Amino acid sequence: MFVDRAVIYVKGGTGGSGAEAFRREKGVPRGGPSGGDGGSGGSVILEGDPHLATLLDFTHRQHFTAERGQHGEGNNRTGKSGADTVIKVPLGTVVRDQQTGRVLGELVRPGQRLVVARGGRGGRGNARFATPTRQAPRRWEPGEEGEERWIELELKLMADVGLVGKPNAGKSTLLAAISRARPKIADYPFTTLEPHLGVVKLDGFRSFVVADIPGIIEGAHEGRGLGLQFLRHVERTRTLAFLIPVDSPDPQRDYDDLRRELRQYSEGLAERSHCVVLTKTDLLGKGGPLPKIHAPSAWGVFAVSSVARRGLEPLLEELYRKIEGEGRSHPSGEADRGPEAWEEEGLSGSPARGGGWETN
Repeated sequence: MFVDRAVIYVKGGTGGSGAEAFRREKGVPRGGPSGGDGGSGGSVILEGDPHLATLLDFTHRQHFTAERGQHGEGNNRTGKSGADTVIKVPLGTVVRDQQTGRVLGELVRPGQRLVVARGGRGGRGNARFATPTRQAPRRWEPGEEGEERWIELELKLMADVGLVGKPNAGKSTLLAAISRARPKIADYPFTTLEPHLGVVKLDGFRSFVVADIPGIIEGAHEGRGLGLQFLRHVERTRTLAFLIPVDSPDPQRDYDDLRRELRQYSEGLAERSHCVVLTKTDLLGKGGPLPKIHAPSAWGVFAVSSVARRGLEPLLEELYRKIEGEGRSHPSGEADRGPEAWEEEGLSGSPARGGGWETN
């Protein structure tokens, strides 16, 4: 199951209390204070993991608490600090404070960490309070409580190209034809119920990542169909490909509808560079004319048949050229390692079906 939203509770560990102790040495009947400080509590930390592709695990466990610090001891021994709790999350996870809505950070690089609940400071032992006029203090401090909060995790897939189209526009068939991803394909609307990723390999050790999301219908920006639920997954892409099937009753209206839904969902997404891909050209008779679409803002128009594997190479070459021209970075400003890094990890395909990846 693909899950792209989760809410969890995190709490840093409580700091250990300082100790009240005095030296007991032979020949020193009134030794000075020797109470050590308490250890700091552990923190709750999120870490980006390229092997994860869903937030499904957080539907089963929602509470995470770091270890508390140990109390100080005599002979000025400081208590051991509590261990941090490290939570692995998929790359592309946006973290928000649920109460304020403030974005705490985004995890877009493998190994990148974000502290979401700091541990409490350990209390001072009585040795810390000794002064020339107060040489045997009994004062000590309790440890501080760790930070606690509810946070919202939102997963936005990280891909270079986003496939956008109405239901049954041929997005999944195209993704299966150009990559090793194997999304469900059938001749009826809403075959795709969750987003899929595919790594496209070109000669010369070149590659890029393509995301296929469920079809967009009119009113998607208001939550109709599955559009609103998954449009966020194309927000990080460098360019979009609008798929229009040649057997559509009104290809121009399909294109205009897609543009309108994107604009009403996000003005920034609507301004993202895009091309138009006319799909299912194998359904045209020999020499049949392609539908004409007025798309002045598109950087290219292509005609392909995923089934017959016609027109794919020019499309992929131009997509790669566009991606390289745009630069492999994301709107958050964080650089993406790119698909080469995923390939090194042996990852390719769909982040669906049980939360795993298709592996090479």
